[in-house]
Amino acid sequence: MTLTTTASLLSTAYEEGRGIAAFNAINLETVEAIATGAEAANLPVIVQISENAVRYHQGLAPLAHAAIAIATGSTMPISLHLDHATDERLVGIAVDLGFSSVMYDASQLDYEENLTRTAAVVRRCHDRGAHVEAELGEVGGKDGVHAPGVRTDPGEAAAFVASTGVDALAVAVGSSHKMTTRDAALDETLIAALRRAVDVPLVLHGSSGVSDDGLRAAIAAGMTKINVATQLNKAFTAAVRESLAADPSLVDQRRYLGAGREAMAAETARLLTVITRA
Repeated sequence: MTLTTTASLLSTAYEEGRGIAAFNAINLETVEAIATGAEAANLPVIVQISENAVRYHQGLAPLAHAAIAIATGSTMPISLHLDHATDERLVGIAVDLGFSSVMYDASQLDYEENLTRTAAVVRRCHDRGAHVEAELGEVGGKDGVHAPGVRTDPGEAAAFVASTGVDALAVAVGSSHKMTTRDAALDETLIAALRRAVDVPLVLHGSSGVSDDGLRAAIAAGMTKINVATQLNKAFTAAVRESLAADPSLVDQRRYLGAGREAMAAETARLLTVITRA
């Protein structure tokens, strides 16, 4: 199968009022786990590589090439997305490598600077056929603190989308990045107001901290793209810890990484069913 575009996956989900899952990969095993989970669930998925993962690998190309090979070899539609990029040069590199979408994150800047910089990135990416997601209202947890962040104002969101031309908008509605518990309380009334205010898909970051029922409710209220990272990392790491604890003499990385990959694939399939069929 050829590489699918994020735009096609998002537009279908948006038009049908469903969710589309976007899962973060850190290394080869996690890309494989996401693809395996998608095949087990028989559902499409967006594979995301974040700027932090790029920094870890000291470059995007090696993991990107592996992800492209896995995605094109999958029986399920899979697209590649650059997540939380603050470096505009990295955005260009991702598009060069074949990513059909990027998230340019200038949410830490004031509103006018965020708007100006995002609009410039959108123009460059649209010229090359790439889809752009931005963030308005800072989702908590990016600095390691589980704070709910500054909530997104529907009026500002409408003006921001109209001025920048972004294709999707990440909004702050009560979730937080890096949560290891699933007890975040989302503002469903705000989600519904944002859905009415803008005509592009809304993106929920920090979805690992939201319960299954909370995810279903968020999608019903108007969320489309559901980003998950920590919840999958938890499944992977728990299986690795269990393997190492069960056999203190274990040194073969394939055995404990394989256990992590299998556990993450199972959680991928489960979450895909929750999100995509919500």
